[in-house]
Amino acid sequence: MAETKEIDNKEKDSRRWSLDGMTALVTGGTKGIGYAVVEELCGLGAKVHTCSRNQAELSECLSQWHTKGFRVTGSVCDVLSSSQREELIHKVSSMFDGKLNILINNVGTSYRKPTVEYTPEDMSILMNTNFDSAYNISQLAHPLLKASGAGSIVFVSSVAGLLAVNVGSLYSAAKGAINQLAKNLACEWAKDSIRINSVAPWFIRTPLVEPSLGNKEFSEALNSRTPLGRIGEPKEVSSMVAFLCLPAASYITGQTISVDGGMAVNGALYS
Repeated sequence: MAETKEIDNKEKDSRRWSLDGMTALVTGGTKGIGYAVVEELCGLGAKVHTCSRNQAELSECLSQWHTKGFRVTGSVCDVLSSSQREELIHKVSSMFDGKLNILINNVGTSYRKPTVEYTPEDMSILMNTNFDSAYNISQLAHPLLKASGAGSIVFVSSVAGLLAVNVGSLYSAAKGAINQLAKNLACEWAKDSIRINSVAPWFIRTPLVEPSLGNKEFSEALNSRTPLGRIGEPKEVSSMVAFLCLPAASYITGQTISVDGGMAVNGALYS
């Protein structure tokens, strides 16, 4: 009897660190942090659906994932389009029998300008991409997350939403709003058994950032601001995103967790 009880305890403990049987939607999963998140969730046993604006990129990624044995499906979706967002959630609902355990709001974009040079079009693109789309997708996915009985949303935010760093006031404002949204939804949707958290990276080596790293002066300035002396890699962010979705993280909600090499506590502003 004692041996049986020990085996049962080990099985329960292993389930705390597994996503077996769970379903997930990751927006913008064909590159950078999103790509790493898809692989992280699949590696833990989840069945994942992702989306991209680019059919060719999506097809290439799906081929790679299937070769690795990951259970991933994908569809084309421009999250700036409200109708395409609705179509995406409808597709996910059909595929996962009206239930969803995990939503990763990953899509984002940025371009730096002095505040006085941003145009109304810039504001529309940056706010819609970085905030509005994630807000609306969360609304649309709420019934599916609630139906799962154990839902989790993770927003991929930025340290720019916590500190005054020179990456553009619109981008920072949008990411600050995302961090606040995580807090509000965590309280509002706790009764529905849905946890909501935000992960805030510093500069990460992604296609969005890599063109700027060719500038040696810029790259050295970035590295000098972090106690670890380097920018991060996508997998260093995806591991935190995945952890927040695990049963082991079941008492963590409403948090904004920095994955930034110590940038947020260093006291050195980037300019």
